[in-house]
Amino acid sequence: MATIPEFTTRPELAGTFGMVASTHWLASAAGMAVLEKGGNAFDAAAAAGFVLQVVEPHLNGPGGEVPVIGYDTRRGETFVVCGQGTAPAGATLGAYRELGLDLVPGSGLLAACVPGAFGGWLLLLREYGTMQLRDVLSYAIGYAESGFALIPSISWSIASVTDLFREHWTSSARVYLPGGGVPAPGSRFANPALAETYKKVLAAAEAAGEDREAQLEAARRAWYSGFVAEAIGKFAATEVMDVTGERHRGFLTAQDLSSWHARLEAPVTYDYQGLTVCKTGPWGQGPVFLQQLALLSGYDLSAMEPGGAEYIHTVTECAKLAFADREAWYGDPDFTDVPLGELLSAAYNDERRKLVGDTASTELLPGRPGGREPELPGFATRPFGIKGPDGTLHRSGGRGSGDPGVDPATGEPLNRSIHAQARRGDTCHVDVADRWGNVVTATPSGGWLSSSPVIPELGFCLGTRAQMFALDPGLPATIAPGKRPRTTLSPTLALRDGEPYVAFGTPGGDQQDQWTLGFFLNHVHFGMNLQQAIDFPAFHSRHMPSSFYPREAYPAELDAEERVGEEVIGELDDRGHEVNVQAPWSLGRVSAVARRGGMLYGAANPRGMQGYAVGR
Repeated sequence: MATIPEFTTRPELAGTFGMVASTHWLASAAGMAVLEKGGNAFDAAAAAGFVLQVVEPHLNGPGGEVPVIGYDTRRGETFVVCGQGTAPAGATLGAYRELGLDLVPGSGLLAACVPGAFGGWLLLLREYGTMQLRDVLSYAIGYAESGFALIPSISWSIASVTDLFREHWTSSARVYLPGGGVPAPGSRFANPALAETYKKVLAAAEAAGEDREAQLEAARRAWYSGFVAEAIGKFAATEVMDVTGERHRGFLTAQDLSSWHARLEAPVTYDYQGLTVCKTGPWGQGPVFLQQLALLSGYDLSAMEPGGAEYIHTVTECAKLAFADREAWYGDPDFTDVPLGELLSAAYNDERRKLVGDTASTELLPGRPGGREPELPGFATRPFGIKGPDGTLHRSGGRGSGDPGVDPATGEPLNRSIHAQARRGDTCHVDVADRWGNVVTATPSGGWLSSSPVIPELGFCLGTRAQMFALDPGLPATIAPGKRPRTTLSPTLALRDGEPYVAFGTPGGDQQDQWTLGFFLNHVHFGMNLQQAIDFPAFHSRHMPSSFYPREAYPAELDAEERVGEEVIGELDDRGHEVNVQAPWSLGRVSAVARRGGMLYGAANPRGMQGYAVGR
């Protein structure tokens, strides 16, 4: 049985000036440097976000995307920045079907959406920031140009795709295999082509004059209508090897970039234990966090033992129900009617809660909000509906699929084929709180080095977020031109009495809204401080269909850190959970900042040995 620790791997930081927590110490340091120079939380988050694109290229890049949730004290408003790009105009259901595909591949050019991260960060700066673009972008340019020390996981990721780079993605080999070999952990690594791209964007911005907004708009045009868009469109028209074992052209064009803009939205909210929890809309999986809270509100979690078998079972079974609704009902609300009001209602969740039994469910059970009948894509029904002669569940994902396994440290799939050998990218995270009361949380992702080949003129690759669309017709998540994929990226901001209280997030794909839920419940129900809540033994379900190619599910499987204890693992096994015992410090990479009682707090995850919080 886990107990609330008195020892923590790091202190919960406390101060009054500013806090920055992220998945890499260099990004946290850059964000803090911006605060020290007089920038606000939004300036600092953007600076950290651009640095993450450089120093965690195996986890995100300029070709990726970013959702942001923030609170601006000047306007007294909570907001969402949607930096999620849309599917290209040519990405029709028929176009994929003509290629003989029943899943969008997880690598190469067919899965590329409009790169939304740059536009998302610029919109955050324009609407809520205070500093010039040079003051924010200079840190990323410096690391790309002069180099930084590679963390071991970058070297491992490059090593896992060495053959792919040498044989097929030669432009990536030129960047990531300097001198022909894998750069060693701790070695100094630079990306001059990426530095040059950002320097050209900055030059275009400053050519617009001294006005800050004019500079930001000029930078946006250089990216989405200028030389960046032109290079992307030209490269996407080439044939590239992908995970199917074949070469395909992409659908993305320069016109797709020029017609896209990042946008501001209101958050989706749910009140829980005196806090208003804010998430993105259902174009991301964020509302699944709120659905889990709505289900758990019917239990006295505070009376359970933290980390005990009853607690883990209850949280896991509620997660299965919420994620089943994600598969059936979530999608871009510009294209589909997502019944969020019903999904979060007390009456609906009172009925759904009756499905939680004493033993682990092996079924995927979406609900019927408003009496509507759920429909699931084929990949979501196959693992649960077909058993082999020996009684084992069939888990086929579609053409070209295999059993990639899952990296327990990130929650992302692993694929060991030559066409996608690396850990399947991951994600980054950053949280910032400043002395004026602004708080922001963001989860950049996509465009990782194993997504697709580097575009030579730009120094970065395109993302693969379109793999989260379904290729079954008529579903909320079915692919369509101009539609946002239902992503896994899910920052969280919780308010108390209308003001920001805690902001947090993690990498981890489908596990994001499980690992952060555990952190949140640890803090809210058991009184753990931020660092205690992060350090506490973690767990997650693998029951739900993966959002990543080949879209597999593992019914009733539960990953838990060894630190939960043999007794708890035995009890969970008795309840029917197929427990995969993971290394003691392997699940989750949560970081967080908070405001309470006139103080600021920060904490970061020790797992992976790269996340860091700074503040004073």
